Amino acid sequence: MSHRIVFLDRDTIAPYIAVRRPEFEHEWTEYGRTRADQVVERLQGATIAIDNKVVLRAEALVDCPELKMVAIAATGTDIVNLDYCKANGIVVSNIRGYAIHTVPEHTFALILGLRRSIIGYRQDVVHGEWQKADQFCFFNHPINDLHASRLGIVGEGVIGQAVAAIAKNGFGMEPVFLDHEFVSDKVRASNTFVSMDKLLAMSDVITLHCPLLPSTRGMFGINEFRKMKETALIINTARGGLIEDAALAQSLEEGLIGGAAIDVLAPEPPADDHPFFNLLERPNFILTPHVAWASREAMQTLCDQLIDNIENFVRGAPSNVVGVF
Repeated sequence: MSHRIVFLDRDTIAPYIAVRRPEFEHEWTEYGRTRADQVVERLQGATIAIDNKVVLRAEALVDCPELKMVAIAATGTDIVNLDYCKANGIVVSNIRGYAIHTVPEHTFALILGLRRSIIGYRQDVVHGEWQKADQFCFFNHPINDLHASRLGIVGEGVIGQAVAAIAKNGFGMEPVFLDHEFVSDKVRASNTFVSMDKLLAMSDVITLHCPLLPSTRGMFGINEFRKMKETALIINTARGGLIEDAALAQSLEEGLIGGAAIDVLAPEPPADDHPFFNLLERPNFILTPHVAWASREAMQTLCDQLIDNIENFVRGAPSNVVGVF
């Protein structure tokens, strides 16, 4: 059987990253971007769809009767109607473990940028403050070590564990995790878990590495920020929607917390009137455009695993299957 493979949004992968072609007989078509109203037309005759961010709803999938697999070029699966796929025998595979280095490294770049006031001091140098100083340095912004501080981590998966290891072994921090009912006994035995109230009260830095679910949407709002230390930082490289953006902006403006660094929003790209755009000149706020995942090495690993998933499906041994089929 010859397969028709359609990549709906190739532009979500950097152009300098190679996406190898599967070794089995196939027809390959790729589009830079695909709008919702183009999905059905572009997937006509396709047996395999590659998709990163294009939403595949049931009403579109029902008009793609030859589709047998959706290969997600990411970890998150909320773009696909999994219930429809399960009911209609469409295998969905995702990418796992590819960001185990890039996201933790980006996380600590953001933490260090805030904790050591690198953004503020760079802005001062640009604005001529150093040239006007009366001595060799100046102290416009606080600088704090990470050593002996406490890192609160929301999400104990592979990325959360990697962040904890860097914190403990690289910086001498004390990592603690947010407790919840689904923590496995094995993970619980080797880590410290605390309640949300304790995590908020005791953490010098809080970093988010959990999925966006109904139970986690908006989990950090104004009430949570009021319970944090006034010097504490919050970092989000996980999913937009975990934090109530207006509440975070209010917290920074009122000095409820010490700073924030954000890599993910909902939706993306954000609208021109997003509240974070009023914070960009603040020395204690960093906004990056959803690039924590995007090191060259991580993207290549993602693309290689993507094609592995497709080849495994075709040979009858699908990998990284989402849900039970």
